Amino acid sequence: MIHPFPSWRQFMSYAAIDAGRVAKAAEAALQTLATVKETSETHQRKTIMVERIHALAKAASETKDCNAITLTSEEFWLISKNW
Repeated sequence: MIHPFPSWRQFMSYAAIDAGRVAKAAEAALQTLATVKETSETHQRKTIMVERIHALAKAASETKDCNAITLTSEEFWLISKNW
């Protein structure tokens, strides 16, 4: 049976991006998020997601022969203003 609602995953786009640049952008995004006086669940989720991206990108950038990290378009969008 074909499900009437297609999976959202089939519409997501991915890109392999320089891990060092992602780590720097995520760090800048975290600094920006820290200045916001907001405690909503949405803000907390954004912060956690950017922290996760930062940790993965930093680890990838410090790993020999590994200079890329794959992000979804949503993840890239979260940090793109700090690119």
